[in-house]
Amino acid sequence: MLKKRIVFPLILLLLGVAAVVFVRSSGRAALPVEAMMGPIRQLPEPNPPLITTLNVAPAIGWKAGERPTVPQGLKVNAFAAGLNHPRWLLPLPNGDVLVAESNAPPKPGEKKGLFAWVQSLVMKRAGAGVKSPNLIVLLRDANGDGVAEARTVLAQGLVSPYGMALVGDQLYVAEADKLVRFAFRPGQTTVANPVKVTDLPGGPINHHWTKNVIASADGSKLYVTVGSNSNIGDNGMAAEEGRAAIWEVDAKTGGHRIYAYGLRNPNGLAFEPTSKMLWTVVNERDGLGSDIVPDYLTSVDFGGFYGWPWYYWGGYIDKRVDGRDDMQQQYVERPDYALGAHTASLGLAFASGAKLGPRFAEGAFVGQHGSWNRKPKAGYKVIFVPFAKGRPAGKPVDVLTGFLNKDEKARGRPVGVAIDRAGALLVADDVGNAVWRVTAG
Repeated sequence: MLKKRIVFPLILLLLGVAAVVFVRSSGRAALPVEAMMGPIRQLPEPNPPLITTLNVAPAIGWKAGERPTVPQGLKVNAFAAGLNHPRWLLPLPNGDVLVAESNAPPKPGEKKGLFAWVQSLVMKRAGAGVKSPNLIVLLRDANGDGVAEARTVLAQGLVSPYGMALVGDQLYVAEADKLVRFAFRPGQTTVANPVKVTDLPGGPINHHWTKNVIASADGSKLYVTVGSNSNIGDNGMAAEEGRAAIWEVDAKTGGHRIYAYGLRNPNGLAFEPTSKMLWTVVNERDGLGSDIVPDYLTSVDFGGFYGWPWYYWGGYIDKRVDGRDDMQQQYVERPDYALGAHTASLGLAFASGAKLGPRFAEGAFVGQHGSWNRKPKAGYKVIFVPFAKGRPAGKPVDVLTGFLNKDEKARGRPVGVAIDRAGALLVADDVGNAVWRVTAG
């Protein structure tokens, strides 16, 4: 009897240890991705895998007749198909839609090595190996049937263009290494002679190359996202000068200052319609396991420090990073709303102007490009975060799904989201080479 009392607990202990070792060695999440979504206060402990997790969804595109899935009360159609890696969107006041067809620029300064080589191969399978088209394409739906029957190249010869903003008769475009403007009025189908507003941190590494731009309500200021040059400062902090930040740029002079910092890879930017505050979505760090660190949606305070690379989620210490000043820990801003670990949340659009019914009347649409280093995969959809009185107020709701097929291959990957003139939700799908249009129905 004594042996049984000793042996049975010992077996349970060994099984528990084996389970922990399996989860860690496999990199598999211990929690559902939904556990790291919402206004959470506490994160689980880091659980880094013994071998870096690579769990990429190979890109296969959409077959004829296939489309994403929407919840009851909504319908979806292809606003435009046959595009070339569409990443970001700007609906114009006359109903035209600008699309940045773009991908990463050359990065001759990136570190070389076995893991980097393997990672580049698997990321190519996910659609990241497409050569950047470097175009801004104009889509026009002249008859208002929800399908663009005309497309023209508005601008070409750019360096991985991404964010776009229209202020009066000036079209601002954030390239991978600079912010430029074109003389432009809605209705035009081509532009030329860009004027540089300011340089932005670029190569030769340019790890997080995507730069987004939006304008203040009066058009005098521009807000530009600049992602970090590494995961956690791996290339030295000198390479991070001006990065992992949101810049505030004077639209006339190009003068600029850091508006907020410690944001590893901010992408989507928007002003919340009730409070008028600036909000962003941010991709957080890799390497601490499949359960953390969650990407997030947050309001942005001027001068706010959000922790990268030394801290995350309001002050958790990343012990992998040297050189921290723990006096800063007390000043780290906690993000408002977690979006799930490694979901690659990129797109952001508030529902102001949307005509998708009362369920989607107040809140934020977020495009989740999808994980490449989480088991199981996460993201690969568009979600809606309900708001009330200018703040997140509920669990996220799936809006557009079905980007992964039953074999977990990627038919598409959503990126930019925007509300068009008619109140429909537009979604740029860079693997599916389409812009999807979601309407009430």
